[in-house]
Amino acid sequence: MSSSSLAVVEGSLSDMVTLRDAARDCDAVINCAGTTDMSLLSFEDYLPMNAELCRYLAVLVETTDTKTVVHVSTTNTIGYGTKGHPADENEPMREPFASSMYALSKREGEQYLETAAANNPDAHVVILNPGFMVGPWDSKPSSGRLLLAGYRKPLMAAPPGGKSFVDVRDVADAAISALTKGRNGERYLITGEELSLKDFYRRQASVCGYRQLYLVLPSFLVAAAGVIGDLLRSLHVRTQLSSCNVRQLSVMEFYTSRKATVELGFSPSPIDVAIKGFFDWHNSQKT
Repeated sequence: MSSSSLAVVEGSLSDMVTLRDAARDCDAVINCAGTTDMSLLSFEDYLPMNAELCRYLAVLVETTDTKTVVHVSTTNTIGYGTKGHPADENEPMREPFASSMYALSKREGEQYLETAAANNPDAHVVILNPGFMVGPWDSKPSSGRLLLAGYRKPLMAAPPGGKSFVDVRDVADAAISALTKGRNGERYLITGEELSLKDFYRRQASVCGYRQLYLVLPSFLVAAAGVIGDLLRSLHVRTQLSSCNVRQLSVMEFYTSRKATVELGFSPSPIDVAIKGFFDWHNSQKT
């Protein structure tokens, strides 16, 4: 795409008029905006980007000629399975994610779009549910914090759980594919390798070429840290520590992306490629 074919519209995603103006003459919208900060203190803090924006996009589908919307959500709105029985898109939310303000706000956003899809059978509204995304261009960083937390430390202490890791570039490819593939109103898990946090850090050390010792924190210690976080949050101190958040780091998440493979042509890359991509990009920003 040449620069002449790209139009930048400045404005707030919380403003319906701005969104309507930006979408004018557009055939499709890909929404990858979201609030992911786990230190926020109230459910309402998550709603503008994770739920209300989706409500506005649903209005676009119902009232304008923009009938194609691809929304990037999260696996947290789908119940995780086990290694022998990975979960598919039909699994309802499970604890601890069913108590997560972030996950609940994302699920509310999905429901707005699911309703719009049901009311407009000629539309093309597709929801992607990616796992823990890793890769370049993570400027905040967001998910990159997990990688940086263990980078070149002689000893890495990790909670006992794990996640389904996926290259962010594979998620982007899936979003592009979903513009023309997939079914109206459907959700698609976009996941890669299921690794414990310990094994993820071991893989990171191998990719980046350093040695590291690993310690899996006992569950009671992780739970105690969550209680301390709850106390701080009750005093209006922002912290990512909370009982809900640490429980999320103590469960193993297993999903199958078979549906996305068949209908969207999704094919995940090895997570080593994503780890290398993150650190190549991160280190290039220092020069």
